Amino acid sequence: MSRWSTALTRAGVSDEGMRRDYDVQRKLVRRYRREEYLAARLLLPAELRPYVLAAVAFMHETDRRIDLGDLSARHEALRSWNGEVGAVLDGAETEQGTLRALDDTVRRHPQMAGRVRDFLDGAPVEVAWRGFESEAELQTYVDCYSMPALMLTACLIGPLPGAEPYEAFERGCRRLIEAMQRTDFLADLPEDLRQGHIGIPRDELLRHGLDVEDLRERPEACLPAMERVVNAQAALAEQVFSQARGLPALVEPQYRSFLRALIAVQEVRLQAVKAAGGSVLKSGASPAASTTLKILWKEYRAFRKYQR
Repeated sequence: MSRWSTALTRAGVSDEGMRRDYDVQRKLVRRYRREEYLAARLLLPAELRPYVLAAVAFMHETDRRIDLGDLSARHEALRSWNGEVGAVLDGAETEQGTLRALDDTVRRHPQMAGRVRDFLDGAPVEVAWRGFESEAELQTYVDCYSMPALMLTACLIGPLPGAEPYEAFERGCRRLIEAMQRTDFLADLPEDLRQGHIGIPRDELLRHGLDVEDLRERPEACLPAMERVVNAQAALAEQVFSQARGLPALVEPQYRSFLRALIAVQEVRLQAVKAAGGSVLKSGASPAASTTLKILWKEYRAFRKYQR
């Protein structure tokens, strides 16, 4: 496992100011997205790590900006941020370190430019999100926001457009992010409920005799029906996960450990949700930290073996 300074050198980042910008992004991701940071640190080639962490930092900064204030303030924040990002990608200078690192990443990996614009084009869906009335709305959310967010990093390790496995990789990523999003909506249910919206479609709740107000005001009485909801939603996530397990075979060998770990960590999160059942309504669900570390260690050993 090479040092960060070595990773920057191998990535071709020689300018001292740019190295500082990338280092700030690294520290940001390490603080707020620890699992993503560890996976990138352990399981990606050194020359790619700065660019993946820059992409994750950009996602985090975008989410932070559009999650603050009332609806009009969030829309205005997105409009302003969209303008800043677009200007930088069109060649304008900026003092914003996240955008400087993003711009440098895009110049070195041109396939990312369209992904950045897709992500920002879909961000109004996240700004306006206050839950789903139906399964169709959930699918639209995944298509418009979750999938473009995933592709910011996936495009750095996947086949390029025109390559033979490109379309299969895109389909696999779409299945993976749907499964991840469904799992997140179940695992984070208490937090989302406190914020006034959840990711389980309302028509699914109604099928089990529930509504959001019930979940908030009388959670104990809702537990038996919530058990059935969790089982049904977890089964959907598991089905989609099964269709994404072939993703590692579609990328170059040096990226397979990273993808295998990503999928395995999400699957143990789903298992934690299933084990919690209806009690996710009160306490959410997450796997033991030791379980995640075992997955990362196993794949790190495989990654090191490949590098030798």
